[in-house]
Amino acid sequence: MFTGIVECMGSIAKIQEMDMSESGGQGLSVIIKDCPQILTDCHIGDSIAVNGICLTVTEFDTNTFKIGISPETVRRTNVGQWKETQRVNLERAISNEVRFGGHYVQGHVDTTALIYSAEQDGNSVVYTFQLATKDKQYMKYIVEKGFICIDGVSLTITNVDDHKNTFSIAMIKHTQENVTLPLKQVGTDKVNIEVDLTGKIIEKQIVAALNDQIDNVESPLANLINTLIDKKLSSR
Repeated sequence: MFTGIVECMGSIAKIQEMDMSESGGQGLSVIIKDCPQILTDCHIGDSIAVNGICLTVTEFDTNTFKIGISPETVRRTNVGQWKETQRVNLERAISNEVRFGGHYVQGHVDTTALIYSAEQDGNSVVYTFQLATKDKQYMKYIVEKGFICIDGVSLTITNVDDHKNTFSIAMIKHTQENVTLPLKQVGTDKVNIEVDLTGKIIEKQIVAALNDQIDNVESPLANLINTLIDKKLSSR
């Protein structure tokens, strides 16, 4: 579990494909460097969020760590756009001593979004992102003033356009200086998106509860529907 508060930026030192026997598919092995501040208490098997993706440390020293990325993660995230020397956002999994300044972030990326536009607004920059048509189902979890995690950064949604599959955030100057988004290209680069888990949980509970009510002919919902039908028929 993470907070979406980036601890530092590292650089991609090396990317290479893992062989079929090692990864079970076209997975990747990646080495991240220039991040000593998050490695002081590192252990093999620890989780570190890299651009919002929860990944497992397989090797490390005082300045670098190595991770393996599965084919499923490559397909679901923006890993396919990663290049050596590129900067990435890094955050260790939370501990009991961490102040919870962001929101609950799993590091389980739902999909990617295109950087649609970036407009200056005083010292802030308003970024707008667009989901692909095939990912429209995620728009129902994206609400104005709600949380969203973009490349591992916890941000507040300022505007939503369900017709265009777009949403916006306003990034203050401090955040601009400490995350990778300002280094990316508008109209070309994609970012990793993790929608707020709360919406998913509520939807699942409502659907399950409604299905249980519908399946039970003696349930309050079934009785209410039958009563409404009877009233409608008797009024004819």
